[in-house]
Amino acid sequence: MNRTVLWALIAGMMLVLAGNAWMPVTDPVESNYALTAREMLEAGDFISPRIYGNFWYDKPIFFYWELIAAFSLFGVNDFAARFFPVVFSVLNVGAVYCFAKKLYDERTAVCSALVFATTTSFFYLSRAIITDMAFVFFFNAVLISFYLAYRSGNRRLYLASFFFAGLAVLTKGPVGILMPGLILLVFLLVRRRTRELMHMMWVPGIVIFAAVGGYWYYRMYAMHGMDFITNFFGVHNFLRATVSEHPRDDVWYYYTLIFLLGFFPWSFVMIARVKAKWQEIRHRKWSEHVIFLVLWAGLVNVLFQLMATKYVTYTQPAFLPLAILAGRLLRGRERFVRRLAAGMGIFYLVLNFAVAVPLIQSHSGRAVAEKIESVNTGRHLVVSYGDYSASTVYYSHERIPWIVWRSEIAHEKPAGISWDAKNVMPFMAIEDLPVGEPIYVICISRQAERMQRELPNAKFRRLTERKYLDLYEMVIPDAAAKQKGSMD
Repeated sequence: MNRTVLWALIAGMMLVLAGNAWMPVTDPVESNYALTAREMLEAGDFISPRIYGNFWYDKPIFFYWELIAAFSLFGVNDFAARFFPVVFSVLNVGAVYCFAKKLYDERTAVCSALVFATTTSFFYLSRAIITDMAFVFFFNAVLISFYLAYRSGNRRLYLASFFFAGLAVLTKGPVGILMPGLILLVFLLVRRRTRELMHMMWVPGIVIFAAVGGYWYYRMYAMHGMDFITNFFGVHNFLRATVSEHPRDDVWYYYTLIFLLGFFPWSFVMIARVKAKWQEIRHRKWSEHVIFLVLWAGLVNVLFQLMATKYVTYTQPAFLPLAILAGRLLRGRERFVRRLAAGMGIFYLVLNFAVAVPLIQSHSGRAVAEKIESVNTGRHLVVSYGDYSASTVYYSHERIPWIVWRSEIAHEKPAGISWDAKNVMPFMAIEDLPVGEPIYVICISRQAERMQRELPNAKFRRLTERKYLDLYEMVIPDAAAKQKGSMD
C-alpha cells in the first residue's frame, strides 16, 4: 500500500469519526448491543452476553468484545460505542484496495476503494453500533484468502480462510462459514476445478477454525445447555431464516432496492456504464477474476433474498466485489471517479452534522434518561409502555419494567422458538402499579394516545416535547382506575 493511499485511509477514518461523540445510542438494535456489553463489563463476565440481568443469545461474542474493549479504553460513552465500527470500516476500504490491486492494478484499486468508501451504505454502517462492519471484513477475508490461494498455488493461504471463517462465525454465527463456503464451492463447480477442494488443507484448517470460532460455542453450551441451543440456533438463526421478523419487507425486490439505494451513487453509474458497454461486455469472454466477483456478489444477494427475514445490512458482503467491478468498469475515467467521490465525501460530511446527528439524537432515550434523573428525586417507579426503549435503560441505569396487562404477560414473555424470545426485559402488570403516587412512564410518542385510552381514569402530565420518545408523569387515583379502556 503506497503512502498516498495510507494517508487517504487515515483521513477517511478521521472523517468517519467526525461527530460520533455527539451520536447517542439509538433504539432498538444499537441499545441492545451497548447495554449488553456494559452489563458484561460490570459483571466481569466476558463469555456470556447478558441484558437486563438475563443471559442473551442474540449474537455471538465478538462484537461484544469490541464494545467491551472500547469501553475499557475510552470509558462507557457514545464515542467508544462507535469506535470499532469505524476501525473495521477503514479496514474494509483497505481490503478493497489491496484485493483490487492484486487482481488488476493500482488505478483500478484506487477507483474501487473510492467507490466502496463513498456509498450510502458505507456512510451508515461505518458508525452504526452493529456487527456488520466487523462481519463484512471477516467474510470478505475468507473469500479473498481462498481466491489468492487458488490463483497463486500458495495453499497455506487456505489456512487464512479457515482462520477468518472462525472469526466470521464468532461475529455473526453459522452464516459466516456457510455462505462463503457455498460461494467458493459454486465458483469451483463453474470453473470445473472441484479437485482444488482436495488441496485446501482441511485437517489443520478445521483445527484452526474450531480453535478460533468453536471454543466460545463449546463454553456457552457447557454453561447454558439447551437454552443456548434453542435460542441462538433455533430463534436467531433457524427462525430468522424461515419466518420473517418484519413480514412487510419479505418481498422479492427488497435487495434490488438495497443495491440501488445502498450502493448509491455508484449503482446508477454502474448501470449506465454497463448499458454503454453492453455490446463489448456481452461478446467478451469473462476473465476468471470477473467470474469470481460476479458469483460472489450475485450469490450473496440471491441467498439472502431466499431468507425470510431481511435487513438492509445483510447484503453488505456483496459490496466489495461490486466496488471492484465498478472500479474496473470505470478504469480510464479516474478523474470522474475522484470528483464524484470528493463530492460525495463533502455531501456526507454536511449530511453527518446537519441530518445524521440531530436525527440520531431524536431517536435515542438519552434525553429522556436525563429528564428522569432531574425529575425523579423521590425515586418513584419508572416504567415503559408500548415499544420498549432499551436506550433509556442504558443511559439511566434504571431497572425499568415493561408494563402490560396481566392477561397479556404470558403471551409476550419468551416461550420456545418464537420472536417473543427477544422479550427478556423485566415485566410488570398494569394491575400491580401503585396508586396515588407519581409513576414515570416512558412512551413512544405515536403510542401515547393509545396509552391514555387504555388507562382513561389515570392522570397524565407530559414532561418532554420530542417527536420519538416522551416521558409522562402518571398518577392512578385509586385501584378502580386500573381498568382497561378502549384501544380503538
